[in-house]
Amino acid sequence: MAFIFRKEEKAKQEEQMIIVPLLERRPMWQTSFHFFTLVLILVFVNWGAPFALDKGLWTFIFTYKWYITGVLALMLCWSLVRILKLRPLWVCAGVVITIVSVFLADALIAKAKLVPLVPMVVGIASLSIILLFDKRNEENREWALSSWGFAKQILPLLAVGVVTAGFLLGSTHDNTSIAGVIFNEWIEWAVGGNSLLSNFFASFTGVFMYFATLTEVPIIQGLLASGMGKGPALALLLAGPSLSLPNMLVIQGVMGTKKTIVYVALVIIMATISGFVFGNFF
Repeated sequence: MAFIFRKEEKAKQEEQMIIVPLLERRPMWQTSFHFFTLVLILVFVNWGAPFALDKGLWTFIFTYKWYITGVLALMLCWSLVRILKLRPLWVCAGVVITIVSVFLADALIAKAKLVPLVPMVVGIASLSIILLFDKRNEENREWALSSWGFAKQILPLLAVGVVTAGFLLGSTHDNTSIAGVIFNEWIEWAVGGNSLLSNFFASFTGVFMYFATLTEVPIIQGLLASGMGKGPALALLLAGPSLSLPNMLVIQGVMGTKKTIVYVALVIIMATISGFVFGNFF
């Protein structure tokens, strides 16, 4: 990308040399702390169950993941007050409401798996309301509005993509396999073997698919069992998590249409070449 758009990058660097840098609103460590706290909450909330034979660290983390998430949530509350400068009374009120929702969910919901979802939804709703009604810092309100804007843009596409993928390829839920409408012969015809065309087809379709965290592993496993070649599997595994249709929409808003098209094309080409080399030589 830097080589293809080298003239634009050179002009941009020359412009940046004469721009007076703006004063930072907060130190970088504070922004990093807040950002990585949110990322860690996302990681532990979605921590999946390990294999039955695994009795080590992964089982320990899965067993206590909601307690770990609770500690991270308290760290986030500290960040909201000290870094984002939200009103401590509002944050404490959100914490109290979220804690109350934990006990109410435990008492009213029969399925234990669904109990943690209630305080998560209540906590997110509380945070959103606090950010929207914060008149002292416009950046906090902009954070909530931008998140809602991306949600409205991405969630409909995600819902359609998940339903379509399940309808075409089938799915597995609670140890029950549901067959899709695509036959194994079709998969073998499209991405079987290790030809350049099959690798290109896998990488091209992969960039438009949406893979939730780590779901690409069982999807690739199912496709391999249905006749997919090793090369196309790698091509899909490289292109799929790297890009998606919602991802492209976000990139297009930041980089522009021309650079987005070039970037997507480079991902497809590199994934195709990588899959072709892997499938034929390893």
